[in-house]
Amino acid sequence: MRRILILIVFSFVLSGCQEEGISEQMPFLERDNTAFEGFFVPDYFIPETINVIGLGDSLTQGVGDELKRDGYFGRVTLAMNYWKGVKDLEPINLAKRGRRSDQLIKQLEDEDIQESVKKADVIYMTIGGNDMMKIVKANLFNLTEKPFYVELGKFENRLDEVFKMIRGLNGDAVIVVAGLYNPLSIVIDEANEFDTIIEDWNEAIEIQTIMDGKACFVPVNDLFSGNENMVYHSDFFHPNAKGYESMANRFIEKIDACGLIELSDGKLDM
Repeated sequence: MRRILILIVFSFVLSGCQEEGISEQMPFLERDNTAFEGFFVPDYFIPETINVIGLGDSLTQGVGDELKRDGYFGRVTLAMNYWKGVKDLEPINLAKRGRRSDQLIKQLEDEDIQESVKKADVIYMTIGGNDMMKIVKANLFNLTEKPFYVELGKFENRLDEVFKMIRGLNGDAVIVVAGLYNPLSIVIDEANEFDTIIEDWNEAIEIQTIMDGKACFVPVNDLFSGNENMVYHSDFFHPNAKGYESMANRFIEKIDACGLIELSDGKLDM
């Protein structure tokens, strides 16, 4: 009988302890967690394998780089290994010497190229220089401003088509496009009509990147104005290793200024 009484008393004591414990915990459950409001973990917190492709002409291919480091593309992708959000990097350079915008459109119709574009997180591109050189060659002995502006309208349409094709395959990739530069500046010191033409073509490229909303324009014309810094290859048209180093630094600078974390939807940052 005494044992039963002890068990009953012990049960009441236990019950009392539990009730008191619950009572003490309730205020903790009801605490205001305002300190955590707005807190989030950015996507780049968990690094991933980042796919990068290069499109366009000889500047992205790296023609003229005597150090064989793949021009600005090789240097920028090397720097990307240290970006936030990058676990591994898989770069593919699909650019080719002499490629024009109409040929780039043709390339983007290839199924293998399309697969690379679909997977890309970042796309680097240079295009337009060979479109201009085609005009120079066709009007070599009677070169005026007019054919450049006639072709500019066509180039704008082709560039728009390039962006539409890329976005039709990949709506999320960050597209980084370099402007054009005037190689004639190494033989003509004073400002010339070609400078104005280059500015207008560059403006067309920049407007296209702005309209895209997830692209960044990289001006490079000032880097190759004259050759005091010895940035040209021996062909006096393409950059040398030093020139590509300058381009790579400009690319990184402008990508940061454009807002990499916003362009990549939080996936990448410097």
